[in-house]
Amino acid sequence: MEPVTVADLFTRWDVPPIVATELALALLIYLAGWMRLRRTRPQAIPVWRLVCFVAGILALFVAVSSPLDTFSESLLFMHMGQHFVLMSVAPPLIVMGSPVVPMLRGVPRWFIRHFLAFFFRRPIFHRLARLLVDLRFAWLAMNLAYICWHIPAAYEFALRSENWHNFEHFCFFSTSVLFWWPILQPWPSRPTASRWTLIPYLLLADLVNTGLAAFLCFSGRLLYPSYGEIVPRPFELSALSDQIAAGAFMWVFGSIVFLIPALWLIMQLLQGTRMASVSEIHAARAGARRS
Repeated sequence: MEPVTVADLFTRWDVPPIVATELALALLIYLAGWMRLRRTRPQAIPVWRLVCFVAGILALFVAVSSPLDTFSESLLFMHMGQHFVLMSVAPPLIVMGSPVVPMLRGVPRWFIRHFLAFFFRRPIFHRLARLLVDLRFAWLAMNLAYICWHIPAAYEFALRSENWHNFEHFCFFSTSVLFWWPILQPWPSRPTASRWTLIPYLLLADLVNTGLAAFLCFSGRLLYPSYGEIVPRPFELSALSDQIAAGAFMWVFGSIVFLIPALWLIMQLLQGTRMASVSEIHAARAGARRS
């Protein structure tokens, strides 16, 4: 292995043509649908939603093309950085773009009539859609994918197979979209549960992340043997030190991603409760004056 420099962590890009084409196609479909919606529903799909969606697609491109992917098999902390983008950066940005309606408006009408309409008419499709946005299912799907793919046997298996590695990344991204959906409530979806339930929803997810990160940091042994077989190590960083750095990264940045939305929700809900109480007091006073 050639010596790795700090510059390599920013310049060693390897763009996968198939994935890059798929991302570009998704962006074009969304943009076409967004422009059509702007003519009739400009308030429903403002510019900031387009910006969020574009940023989410760019984040996915960075995750699969940048040095995060190039060094994912030689540096665990780079691989965890890649997982962080796939789970905690790209999904919420894409969800904030409210992708469903723009994507449907962006595809050709014949495609909807001859292909998608078949599924839309089936009751099982609507039952599946309700299941996917259910809080319990979304929480379990994301956290099970997160834990199971970090089990050493599963992680090593994915490292040995490019196809399974890509499937692992798909699991991370798709389940994270489900996880962030009820939190961000993209238009035109509606809440299916009380907003207060999102507080333990986020805090318990942070607890799972903290447990896995702490295990990487304090296990005292190399959990993923493939990283111990790389000689020489990039930056002469030992495999165990690399693992501890990866765990610390997951711990700090993962907690930030969960705790900031939780605090924001608490403040919003408390403010709403306070405003409702003030309104009730004013209404009671007005009623007393009339009496």
